[in-house]
Amino acid sequence: MLSLLAFWALAGLGCGILFADTLNGINIGGFPLGFWFAQQGSIIVFVVLILVFCLVMNRRDLKHHEEIEDEENQSGGGI
Repeated sequence: MLSLLAFWALAGLGCGILFADTLNGINIGGFPLGFWFAQQGSIIVFVVLILVFCLVMNRRDLKHHEEIEDEENQSGGGI
């Protein structure tokens, strides 16, 4: 989770604010890249990070659920 937060901070704060002057030398669709990151890029990165977080959490939930079922089967009983 910390790596996702760090990547979000780098994309949102770093590219949108701190590195904006450097990125403004590159244009996308007629707009400076720093402006694009501040307006659109950070939102797109945030949505992708939410997707990655959901996929990772679903995988961990499935793994944890399988471990609980294995423990219940080994103990010979249910709840």
